[in-house]
Amino acid sequence: MAADPSDERELAELRERIALLEEREQRAAPRREHHRVRSFFAVLLIVLASVLTPLGVVAAWSKSQVTDTDRFVATMAPLASDPSVQNAVTNRVTGAVMEQLPISQLLNDIAPADRPLLDAALGKVGPALTSGLTGFVHDQVLRFVQSDAFAAVWTGVLRNAHAAFDKVLTGQGGGAVRVEGDTVSLDLGPVVAAVKERLVANGLGIASKIPEVHTDYTLVQSDSVRKAQTGLRLLDLAGFWVPVLALLCAVGGVALAVRRRRATVGAALGMAAGAGVLGIGLTVFRAVYLDKLPAEVDQAAAMAVYDTLVRYLRAAIRMLLALGVVIALAAWLTGAGRRAGWVRHLWASGLGAVRQAAEGIGMRLGPVGPFVHRWKGWLGWGAVAVAAVVVLTWSYPTVGVVLWTALVLLLVLAVLEFLDTPADRPRDESPADGKAAAA
Repeated sequence: MAADPSDERELAELRERIALLEEREQRAAPRREHHRVRSFFAVLLIVLASVLTPLGVVAAWSKSQVTDTDRFVATMAPLASDPSVQNAVTNRVTGAVMEQLPISQLLNDIAPADRPLLDAALGKVGPALTSGLTGFVHDQVLRFVQSDAFAAVWTGVLRNAHAAFDKVLTGQGGGAVRVEGDTVSLDLGPVVAAVKERLVANGLGIASKIPEVHTDYTLVQSDSVRKAQTGLRLLDLAGFWVPVLALLCAVGGVALAVRRRRATVGAALGMAAGAGVLGIGLTVFRAVYLDKLPAEVDQAAAMAVYDTLVRYLRAAIRMLLALGVVIALAAWLTGAGRRAGWVRHLWASGLGAVRQAAEGIGMRLGPVGPFVHRWKGWLGWGAVAVAAVVVLTWSYPTVGVVLWTALVLLLVLAVLEFLDTPADRPRDESPADGKAAAA
């Protein structure tokens, strides 16, 4: 029985289709392998960016504290009004003054015949006299420390100390900031000199005999100072290159990724998580540091000093957390997901309804609407670029800077959506122009 020619044709077509599918499968295999390699390196770069983020924050913080005098003074100046620091400085300066106060010189002016009688009297009232004099000195020092004059002296001490602050990072001693063993201390010599003048002005003339005194106020005391010196020195040498490297790794990871929006979300949240880990580390180290302090160290003052030293570091961490969330949210909203599309639909329909209502009461956009409709994509990305430049070039961006920049950007995008008025495309308009208008 002869075969049906139509069956033979169908069989031949089926074989051709199978051969074509097999050929496509063979071509797709190397492509999938290529995608796997790209995805691997993309993930590697994003993870590296997340790891470098906390190091970059610390590097930028240490660099700013060394090179920017105003920044250093702004960091440490609030300590002058902290009650716990005022009490600690008062006790330290009072002790230094009483050690140098030449009370024995008063006895040299007493006649030798009266010495036995004076010694007998001092034996009974000596402790009370010493206590009263100490109380008087303490009261004068406390009044000075709580005055505006102390804030001015403290600022001067900080400015003089800034020139030597880099020696703390390099481990070299000398200057107004010194490192001895496990202690970083600040020289309070100018405070003692100001207190000396105040005591003389208030009737304690013998205080003029006090020699020049250099007493120390402990800023940091921990057995980790030497280790911190080494780490901070390395980060100081790295300077701003560590944060730049972290940013380049994140950009490279997104560029290599097959799904770039998803990679952008991952990079933003990963870098924010790295900053969050640093914040947790600062909190944990604070508890460990306070727990290991010697018993004679004022805990409240040490807590105030630590919180002040890392104040701008914590501000940078909060800024990175906010920036990471904003970028991740923006990347998600511009994606192809169903929920993101629903949010965009509500955004466009809501602003469209507002535009229609405005047109209903007589507002006319004229040529502005079609112009915005044609170039809305370019205008939107231009606004995003300007917002990015603002954040990147801001000297010390904060959470407020990030949020306000995001709100202004959102407002600009809302205005563009409001002004977007499609116009009928002319017949002679090229397909490329039609694509631009659709964008």
